Amino acid sequence: MSYFLYPKNKLPVKEVQKFILIFYVVGVVGFLLPWTQNLFVTITPLALLLGTYLLAIYHTPYTKKTLFSFAFIFLAGFFLEVVGVNTGKIFGSYAYGSGLGFKLWNTPLLIGVNWLFLTYTSISVVTLFLKKEVLIVLSASSLMLVYDLFLEQVAPKMDMWSFTDLNVPLDNYLAWFVFASLFITLLRVVKVNTKNPVAPVLFLVQLVFFIFLSFFL
Repeated sequence: MSYFLYPKNKLPVKEVQKFILIFYVVGVVGFLLPWTQNLFVTITPLALLLGTYLLAIYHTPYTKKTLFSFAFIFLAGFFLEVVGVNTGKIFGSYAYGSGLGFKLWNTPLLIGVNWLFLTYTSISVVTLFLKKEVLIVLSASSLMLVYDLFLEQVAPKMDMWSFTDLNVPLDNYLAWFVFASLFITLLRVVKVNTKNPVAPVLFLVQLVFFIFLSFFL
């Protein structure tokens, strides 16, 4: 399937990693410059899709269990957000802007992709250092929580979403950690291979991207 997406031998790993770094450096500049900020808000969905596409190219193997797990996390993540944004009961009271593209039931479809993207890439980072399953789940979930801590600071400015009272409630972080743990556990139980050469780079570069913007945007 990865060769159907694009032949790997036409995309050397080191060149792709370099491209990811340059892409997000340009993104930082684009968001910080007032006259390009709106443009970069508009292309944010394309950036997420591009990152997911790169993951897909270098992922292997594509088994039925893997595809089912990916589909489940995408759908579960999306419908969690549908319930959350329409009831205010899971993550707190918040609303989505236009920064993540097309919305269904007040919820961008890409938010499901984002849950899958972060689950997969966070595992890929921690498994570079850890072997015990409990530590992998806890560490990857914690890494996703740290990611969210910085993302929440810039999400309103990037027109992604904002909370009603402007302060992010504790419920949001608790729910984020719990569902991240469940999704990560699923991929580990099903034994989805997350040893993907571009996944750690994508996660860490994005994390630095949001950390930087949280201070300067």
